[in-house]
Amino acid sequence: MMNFLKLDQLLVNEPVYRRQQINKLIFQDLIDNWRAGTTLPKTLREMLNREVSLAINAQEFISKDGTVKALITLGDGLKIETVLMRLKDRHTVCISSQVGCPLGCLFCATGQMGFKRNLDRDEILDQVLYFARRLKKEKAKITNIVFMGMGEPFLNYDNVVQSIKALNNPAMFGLGARHIAVSTAGLPEEIEKFGNEGWEVNLAISLHAANDGLRSQLMPINQKYPLAVVMAAVKNYLRKTHRKVMFEYLLLGGVNDSDQDALDLCRLLTNPIFHLNLIQYNPTGQFKPSSRERVEAFKKILTTNHVSFTERYRFGLDIKAACGQLATQP
Repeated sequence: MMNFLKLDQLLVNEPVYRRQQINKLIFQDLIDNWRAGTTLPKTLREMLNREVSLAINAQEFISKDGTVKALITLGDGLKIETVLMRLKDRHTVCISSQVGCPLGCLFCATGQMGFKRNLDRDEILDQVLYFARRLKKEKAKITNIVFMGMGEPFLNYDNVVQSIKALNNPAMFGLGARHIAVSTAGLPEEIEKFGNEGWEVNLAISLHAANDGLRSQLMPINQKYPLAVVMAAVKNYLRKTHRKVMFEYLLLGGVNDSDQDALDLCRLLTNPIFHLNLIQYNPTGQFKPSSRERVEAFKKILTTNHVSFTERYRFGLDIKAACGQLATQP
């Protein structure tokens, strides 16, 4: 795993331009061994190979639809999962921000495995590096990054923000801010901070119910931050940024997919700048997906009430790489 703090310490007596060379080698040339960094002196390369490995310890699982899940072993032996999703000319990486998750959402496998710790910035970036190197071999590039993997990104706010800055930095990954999205269960203070960052990174709110009673059952965090509080924070975010906000809604058969649920959702998402992502439930335990008939009826109500929405494609279901299924196991 990369350790940029140690790297900085090793470069303390090197010329200033050396770090620029190294950033290019790691994030743009995507080398996986310092021996390939021929712009550096040989003695430096040998020392870096001994002290700061570029290797990423990962096991791959490949879906019949082309989705790739990587099970990455961290320096302390803990594991995380990250996913590469392919759709036409888009290559989206879904990255994790925590080992496990403390929120305990009932429909999410990650939430059921409990919380181990936050990832540091380098551990977040390693997930992107892993797939960037893989795609380079195919003469392709990452086009989008979503913080929708394991964990609640806003409970690891500082490391997530630092990783986004590295992803967006032209001297590092150089990915446009509009190609990065962060999903949160709805932490008002962090939504406020996110709106103050002064960038064009996308914000998504995991909603999954449009009334407090049901949402509190599905997502215990709603007991602390009910919908009115979350939506007030989103309203303030809109006032500052004028940026589209996405909402995610997992369709659970017989739980949150009734006509009344759809109508409640329409009343909540009246702002034309909102966009809803409808997601079919991917089996993780006690629930079942909505029937196709129910999905179509739900969508019809949304359309009638002029709610902007997209039904999200399901990636990697057969390798447990789909939304809500990540839990550090094959």
